Amino acid sequence: MSEAHDPLRSLFKEAAAAGQSRACSAPPSYITERGERARRRRIVALAVGACLVFSGTGAAVASLVPDGTGTTVPATTPSPVPSPRLSPSPTSPGSPTSPSSTPSSPRTTLPPTSSSSETPSTPPPVSPTAPSGSITFPPP
Repeated sequence: MSEAHDPLRSLFKEAAAAGQSRACSAPPSYITERGERARRRRIVALAVGACLVFSGTGAAVASLVPDGTGTTVPATTPSPVPSPRLSPSPTSPGSPTSPSSTPSSPRTTLPPTSSSSETPSTPPPVSPTAPSGSITFPPP
């Protein structure tokens, strides 16, 4: 069979002629809008990537920097604060004690009692040398 009488070739030529007659270029405004959309997508992708890089770098730096939340040990061990109920009173039992004569405890301060036979209405203070949660009672 010769190429001039090939039915498939003649059909393709007819389709090409019909496509050429109907073809037209897109309006320039449409082409410009398409280009702007593509440019905006690229800028947004670049901005998101930059944000991810900066936040990842910031998180890595924050995890590597030591925090100063008190992980260091003090140079000396603090001495235990004596309990005001256990130490002997420098004044007589009937006289009120002055604030400067008794050692102060940062945890609790008990009011002075007028007689030694009264029982306190508040629980005894926690000893600073005792384990956490334990209570030391004064001797009877």
